[in-house]
This record gives sequence, C-alpha cells and structure tokens, in this order.
Amino acid sequence: MKELLESARGDRVADFVVKNARVANVYTMEYEEVDVAVVGNRIAGLGNDYTGETIVDAKGQILIPGMIDGHVHIESTMLTPAVFADSVVLRGTTTVMADPHEIANVLGMGGVEYMYMAARGLPVDVFLGAPSCVPASDLETSCENLEMDAIREMFDRGWCQHLGEVMNFPGVVAGEAAVWGKIQAAGNVPLTGHAPGLRGKELCAYLTSGVSSDHECTSPEEALEKLRRGMWLMMREGASSPDLVRLLPLLRDRPELACRCMAVTDDVTAKHLLQVGHMDAKVRIMVREGLDPLVALRTVTLSPADYFGLKDRGAIGPGLRADMALIDDFENFRVDSVWKGGRPVVEGGKLLRKSECCIDPELFRQKTRLFVPLTTDQLQVRKPRKAEVRVIRVQEGSLATQSFLETDFPVQDGMAVPDAGKDLAKVVVQERHRNTKRFSVGFVSGLGMRSGAIASSVAHDAHNFVAAGMDDLSIVTALTFLGENGGGLVATCGADVQGFFALPVAGLMSTLDAASAARALDDLEERAKETGIAIAHPFMVLSFLCLSVIPELRITDQGYVDITKGGVQSLFCFPEVR
Repeated sequence: MKELLESARGDRVADFVVKNARVANVYTMEYEEVDVAVVGNRIAGLGNDYTGETIVDAKGQILIPGMIDGHVHIESTMLTPAVFADSVVLRGTTTVMADPHEIANVLGMGGVEYMYMAARGLPVDVFLGAPSCVPASDLETSCENLEMDAIREMFDRGWCQHLGEVMNFPGVVAGEAAVWGKIQAAGNVPLTGHAPGLRGKELCAYLTSGVSSDHECTSPEEALEKLRRGMWLMMREGASSPDLVRLLPLLRDRPELACRCMAVTDDVTAKHLLQVGHMDAKVRIMVREGLDPLVALRTVTLSPADYFGLKDRGAIGPGLRADMALIDDFENFRVDSVWKGGRPVVEGGKLLRKSECCIDPELFRQKTRLFVPLTTDQLQVRKPRKAEVRVIRVQEGSLATQSFLETDFPVQDGMAVPDAGKDLAKVVVQERHRNTKRFSVGFVSGLGMRSGAIASSVAHDAHNFVAAGMDDLSIVTALTFLGENGGGLVATCGADVQGFFALPVAGLMSTLDAASAARALDDLEERAKETGIAIAHPFMVLSFLCLSVIPELRITDQGYVDITKGGVQSLFCFPEVR
C-alpha cells in the first residue's frame, strides 16, 4: 500500500503506465484521454504525467475494465475451468460468477469442491455461487440432496461468494421450509434468482425472500416489472437462449437503467465461445442494436461488480484491481491486450501462458452405480383406446417448451410409436446416480428426426441420461453406451454407434482444449444430422428437455412434469374426463 500510495501521488515511478489510450469511464459514461498508472495488482492513478518503469503505448485504442459475466455455468461449455478461463480471457473477460449446480447434481459437495480447486490460479477470477437447488426440484433425481447444512458448509469452507440461482420459485412463493432454509443459511450474500414468467403478487412473494436478480426474462414488459420491484435484471444471451435483443428496447428507451442491468451468459458452448465470443459478443450485439457503447459496457463491468459487492473491480479507478483490456473499438471489439491484476495475460490478441489445472479430473469421474441397461421391451408404450398422447414441443431459440395433445397418435401393434411424418420422436430419461433403476418414456416434437437416436449425460439439471430417437433399439444402444463409458454425447443407428464425444469429468466436461472440444462436438452434430435433425445445437436442446423448473412440459426420471401445474403429468389424456 505504501508503494501504491507513493505512485498515486507521483512520488514514485509506477510499475507500468498505459499512455495514449481512450479510457472508458463507466462512472461518468465518458471517454478520458489520460495515463493509467499501475503498481502491483492495483491501479495507482489516472492523469497526464505519470511515469512508469514500462510504458505501454495504446496508440489510440480504448482501455476498458476487465469484463464480468454475472451468471454462467462453466460445465455447460463442456470445458474444464482452466480451458474455459483461457477461452474467455482472450475476449477481455477477467471475472465470472459461476453457478456449479450442474456438477453438484452429479457429484454433490465433491463437485463444488472440484470447481473451487480447479479454478485456483487462473487468469480469470471464478466466484462460485452455492448451488441452492440440488436437485432443481423434487421432480428430478440428483446424486444427493444439498440442503441448508450443505449451503452453510460451502460458505464456511470459503468455496462460495453468493447463493446460486434459486430455481424452485414455486417453493419460495409457497413458503416451503426447506427452500427458505437454504436461502437463510446463505446469510448476508447476494441471492441470485430464477423466476421465469413470474409477475404480480407471486413476484412480490418471491422477492420477500431477499432473492434479488433474475435471468429468465424474455420481454421488456416482464423485465421492467421486475426492475420496478427492486430486482436486478440479468439479460441472458446464451447459445440456446438469445434473449438480449428482445430486452434491449428497455435500455434504448431508458439507458439510466443500465445501473441495474447485467448482460450474462447462463449456458454456452465451446464453439460459441470460439466463433462468436463471450462478453465481447454481448457488447457487439448491444452496440449493433443502437445502444450507447458505454451503456453496453456498464452492463458487463460496473453493474455486475455493484450487484455482487465486488468493490475492487468493475471500473478503471485508483485503488481498484488492474483488470483491464485494450480493444480497437466497440463495433468490432477485437481484444489486443489484457491485464489481470496488473499482470499481462494477453498480448497482440494471443494468450501468453496456457493455464493448467492441478486437479486430476480422474478423481471426479462419476462411477455409474451398478448401471443396468434397459431393454427394447421396457421402452414399449401401450396406448389405451381413445387416449390422447401428451407431447413436448421444443422451440428453436428458446428454453421454453409447449405441451400439446396428439389425438391421432401413430400406433403399431397397439403401441404408440415415433413417426417421422408427424415429427414425433420417443424420448427416454434413465436415472444414473442412485441405482433406482427408474426410467421414463415420453414423446417430443420439433427435433425433425427421421431415424436413429441421440443421447446425452448432460441433461439439466440432475443430469441423468436422456435419449431421443425413432426406434427402441437405437435408444437402448445409446443409453447403454453412455452407461458403459461414464457419460458423454452419442449418436446411434440401430445397434451401431455412429459417433461419441467423451465427457470424462462427471459426464459433463471434456479434458480437451476448446478448439478440439468444439471440433469433436461439430463432428458429432454432423453425425446427428444423419438422423434428420435440423434444429441447431441438438444436444443442448435435448439436455434442456429435462429441466423441471422451466415451463411448460418437461421429462425427468420421474416422468412428465410441469412445475406450473404442480408436478407430474400423465402421458395419456382421455377426452371424456378432460
């Protein structure tokens, strides 16, 4: 602090000074042409006559604060924390608020510990949220239930900085003791939320818990209501949930609301990170849609820092951490240099040092407990006469699904069967954590499948095995292969495996580098297209069929579920009793 203070006064030469930059000031929403002096890991001062042992000539580029992702699930990228960090710091991200509830559903407390240990020493600060909903609801089965004592322990051990998204919003509204107990066990930390479509009195009830943010808004009207009631708005832009453009009219009309808004990721693929980007991509979108660049920048810097109580970052100012990036402009947003805590980590757009994880991922490979393969006979669905069949309809570009009743469902030998002409595929979920031998069967529309099957051990949020296919043999082959190989993504045709992408870390993450992982997923998606699938990101779409806390109809190991209708739903419906 003595050296920092002396350099701030100009009595001591700084370690380095960035000169000739346009400094983006997210406090006053203006550009300043000033020197930025750095000592150790802190910014000493801003002015016009600072001297440094090293001079960085910005040559007119824009100096911005290191960007912050306010809500992301690292596991959804299928990359380990080290590989993820290297991928995003190249884009100017220096801090992420990560909710590890994916791996917590598979490995329990051990999964949270893995994410904490694997995130040490990276060029990006990873602050974990204590997973508040493991499982996401009582409508799905996880490895273990993490209750309030587990939440308290995560904070006591220093693993977590905030409470992960409280997804069981019906439980909060209804006053369920177990849900409220976990919220109260978190104590005085930011409590992040998940409240899709929640409005009016139910929203007020949810907010009495102290949960203070939401990333599920899909319309400006819903977003404004939540802002008016005191929530912080997280504007999600993920690979399968691009909601940012839909919400931007709110900020275009009222840019002052940026102080309560954050752009966040939620779920994104490795390929998306490589080809589209991370927080840089969100800024590009906002600028392209007519938002002032500094307003856009505020949503990925100072606003998330303010919300999460990170008083040492989010802007370029005296005493703050020297987390900074040099970019060409906001329209292209090409990152030239990045400093993390005053240390250069990116120069000339290239990573200076590859990160390594000191944790052996083999220690966190899930051992599928006495996995028992299904048979084709078990998957047959006898259709009662006159019964209508309930079907899940997926929608490209949205996490929401729809439920509809098919009155003229195809039948063969008395069994309800998939039909390519009607765009009806069979979907199966098999429990993989507790050896319950439980599985469920349903039907899905919107995938466009014509033959074969695809399956995944990534199935939000409990991450049981899920498969969709056009014949029972292909589905059984896919699920059996996952069980024998510890998880991953697979495409099958009959008894043959057409392609496989291994995910050895908990059946969620690859040990490959980002480019190799993206290629492997690309190759597998190409094989999946041979089934007729036309929808983008088919394995991600498949994985979200199981997310019980998003409306409308979902499928878990317990069957069809609809959280807005109170729980388990029947596969069949009879018109005379409807």
